[in-house]
Amino acid sequence: MKHPKLIHKKLGKERVWGFYDKAKNTIELDERLKGKKKLEILVHEYFHHLFPFMDEETVTKSAKDLTDFLWKHHLRIVEP
Repeated sequence: MKHPKLIHKKLGKERVWGFYDKAKNTIELDERLKGKKKLEILVHEYFHHLFPFMDEETVTKSAKDLTDFLWKHHLRIVEP
């Protein structure tokens, strides 16, 4: 399975922090996200890619749980 292309841009009009486009195989993240929230949204959207059959509630809980675990063990996104 090919990883989706990651695109950072302002998503204010869309009223979302991120979304996965299956047809284009892209994940769009709001460029204003930082820190733990950025990691959580990235994991969330990647789960949509990996598990397209999963409902939104399960994706949201799973992404939060994995993000909390990674954050607890000092995984961080380092901004350039």
